[in-house]
Amino acid sequence: METLIGREFEKKELEKCMSSGKKELIAIYGRRRVGKTFLIRSFFKDKFDFYTTGIIEGSFNDEIRAFSESLTEYGYKGERPTNWEAAFSALATLLHKKTRSVTRPLTVFIDELPCFDTRNSKFVRAFDHFWNSKGSWFENIKFFICGSATSWMIKNVINNKGGLHNRVTHEIHLKPFNLYQTELYFKHHKFQYSQLSILQIYMAIGGIPYYLDLLDKDLTVYDNIDKLFFGDDAALGKEYPRLFNSLYKSPEGYKNIINVLAKSKKGMTRLEISKKLQTPNNGHLGEMLDNLIYCDFIRQYNNGTKTNGGIYQITDFYLLFYFQFCTKRHTDIHFWRNMTGTSVINNWYGLAFERVCMYHIREIIQALRFDSIHTEYYSWRSKEADSSAQIDIIIDRADNNISVCEVKYSQTSYLLTKNEYQKILNRVETFRRETKTRKGLQTTLITTFGLKENEYAHISFRTVVLKDLFCKAE
Repeated sequence: METLIGREFEKKELEKCMSSGKKELIAIYGRRRVGKTFLIRSFFKDKFDFYTTGIIEGSFNDEIRAFSESLTEYGYKGERPTNWEAAFSALATLLHKKTRSVTRPLTVFIDELPCFDTRNSKFVRAFDHFWNSKGSWFENIKFFICGSATSWMIKNVINNKGGLHNRVTHEIHLKPFNLYQTELYFKHHKFQYSQLSILQIYMAIGGIPYYLDLLDKDLTVYDNIDKLFFGDDAALGKEYPRLFNSLYKSPEGYKNIINVLAKSKKGMTRLEISKKLQTPNNGHLGEMLDNLIYCDFIRQYNNGTKTNGGIYQITDFYLLFYFQFCTKRHTDIHFWRNMTGTSVINNWYGLAFERVCMYHIREIIQALRFDSIHTEYYSWRSKEADSSAQIDIIIDRADNNISVCEVKYSQTSYLLTKNEYQKILNRVETFRRETKTRKGLQTTLITTFGLKENEYAHISFRTVVLKDLFCKAE
């Protein structure tokens, strides 16, 4: 198999599980295409005592057949199971047989576990019964379960209120690559890209390994983006419906939320989303929002107040790009190359860079050398109806100061104008007035290549640059 890149933390967690000397039930979850299956298969080099995978959108018969065929492949000789109770009983029989010939831990991997839970299949009940009555009785078993339907994994396994309650011993939330990991990927695959070029690709597709694998190292950034989104049979131009249909059994409600949030740069409260969708602001809406957060599609930030007043915002870079450019059905197969340098593209770069910086808050805190003190961070927007004031990142520090971070994308050193200087002063003053904070407010500029020196550059108490975002956060 290919080399596993940039998953040092996850590999250490897996090594801990394998050397623990006790039975383990390990749940791996995360956004579709993020590399969960590749992580486990690469770590174990495809050497399992049992492995099977669910079928996306499969019927009960499809799923039970796939499971049964895997049992046969790994040495089961009994009758073909026709329900999940019988299937897990057969798995227990197979594992008992294997314990007679091996002294090492038994390693089991069930991939895309949520797919097996078709309507009225009673899969969860059967898995619950298997683990408590048979599976967990195997000494030193290492049982890995994985799923892209993250909300299903959270509800039915990790936060299960029944027999699986507190049975998961480790959980690994596999997240997209950050810029440091993405640069490792590009170097490993011999891309001759600068950090700015990597950033531009990252802002379009994020750190999703599957999407990165679609890139051609012999093409420029512009041509790669055109190929993936605007060319004939563009792979990522058709990804959006597939992505949601594979994750949610009733995807339309989720897509409606994403459609609404895609139109809001600042983000929206739950009440605002409810009004826009003309749907009740109830527990069902809250559950759908939580499910989108679990899948790393959106985030909720608290605006510096209590969580109940939280603001929701799209954070998935692919979704941001798709809704900005792909819903308009451009016919120019070289759209990105031909539009580069226009205000449409430059404005999008500015918004996407803000989201990149929020995703790399640990790297920013490290660059500012605040990692040795307690900090809390969030975004902030004014609550005044006639104000458009918004601050990209607030870092509230235990040293009685607050870093007010302004994010500015540029392909060269950023020149702060008098007009922008005045806007920053106004935003900081609005923040001070509305929050009534007595802490010191220190303005920090986060730019790609730093600030050009002029009479307004002094407003930045500290400056963070692009190479800081590529550093490995300790």
